[in-house]
Amino acid sequence: MRTLLRMWPLLPVVAVLGLGYALGLQNELNWASLAAREAVLRASVAANPLASAASFVALYAAAVAVSFPGAVVLTVASGLLFGWLLGGVLTVVGATTGSVLIFTAARTALAPMLAARAGPYIERFRGGLQRNAFSYILAMRLIPVIPFWLVNLAPALLGVRLAPFALATAIGIIPATTVFASLGAGIGGVLAAGGRPDLAVILTPQVLLPLLGLAALALLPVAWRAWKGRDAL
Repeated sequence: MRTLLRMWPLLPVVAVLGLGYALGLQNELNWASLAAREAVLRASVAANPLASAASFVALYAAAVAVSFPGAVVLTVASGLLFGWLLGGVLTVVGATTGSVLIFTAARTALAPMLAARAGPYIERFRGGLQRNAFSYILAMRLIPVIPFWLVNLAPALLGVRLAPFALATAIGIIPATTVFASLGAGIGGVLAAGGRPDLAVILTPQVLLPLLGLAALALLPVAWRAWKGRDAL
């Protein structure tokens, strides 16, 4: 019974996810739907900019919190509807908010059970991650091929504190968000012609190599502390 009571923070997540699939929203977050609704969405943003911005942040946060597919479509849409700068800011706020929500829910509901069952290896890994949480999470956020949901859940299960998680998330997603929001700012004609944006741009050497370089820089403090600790021995 105590275990079931501890799981309650995840119930809203499961409920929202189930409702989204029941309503068929997984079929709405795609390029065809964005193209079909572009004119209506642009008109709504023009008529109610503040309400539209708030609604976008809430939608993005909810999608991230329940790990709903289609977040990249929302990121591109942010640039299309709000421009690359404001769209990028709104995306970072929404994504960070959603990440914090699922992180907090998972840490409250699942982390105690993992801690109770963790073996020596997991405990050593947990200690290393907790000591260098900001650097590790920042590096993982900067690498676009690491699943977003995984970086939300793994630190929560391993007892990372909220502050370094939230700060590393907000900073780490800025580069890739800027790329996709900038892409969205110029795809109106592509969508109108029935095409779709080339998301593989994030994997081109011109974009991926700088991101990997930033990830390596984020891990320098970890390497330095490890070297100093070895040197002290």
